[in-house]
Amino acid sequence: MSESIKVLVIEDHPIVRDGCQRIFNRRSDIEMSEASSGAAGLDLNKTLSPDVIILDVGLPDTSGFDIIPSLLSENAKARILVLSMYGTSSFVTSALEKGAAGYITKNDDPNTILTAIDKMLAGETYLGQALAQSLAISNLLPANDPLHALNGRERDIVTLLGNGRSLTEISVDLGLGYKTVANAVSLIKQKLRITTNSALIKFAVELKLSA
Repeated sequence: MSESIKVLVIEDHPIVRDGCQRIFNRRSDIEMSEASSGAAGLDLNKTLSPDVIILDVGLPDTSGFDIIPSLLSENAKARILVLSMYGTSSFVTSALEKGAAGYITKNDDPNTILTAIDKMLAGETYLGQALAQSLAISNLLPANDPLHALNGRERDIVTLLGNGRSLTEISVDLGLGYKTVANAVSLIKQKLRITTNSALIKFAVELKLSA
């Protein structure tokens, strides 16, 4: 009989952790442990040495992106799968550059997480279907797209503003300093010829609703 696959889920929302456990219960070869913060996840990673780490981006004490190098430093064999609400290109690039082996969104089919685990343990990099579709669409944006003048990170900030995230929350989500995000917002307003933060937020919300 093959050895069990040890999976550590680092996620602050109990409902998501419970959902992961229900999915893993379909497989007799998966043993799940869980942590609700980055600090707790780092500690469990040291003691349990999991084969796979399911990692949320917006943790209460840190950005998931920021702890990827530390997780791998303590446990080089681990395959890290980022599980996020957001499937924007700069998120994916950041995660993979820091050492993640996969990235799926919370909009993907629940079984995707099992497929991702198997693919990553086989040495592959895995991206979820919803994410692949989103990236394909982003590469086909027309020249008259309202965000045409913005780069990838600036687009991500507009998307997050449209989702109701504050600048502080965006800085955590993107793994950036607050001042960096604030400066980016100022540049976005210049590029879009929008004068105030409230007008930019209104624009971002309307853009989301029209999508």
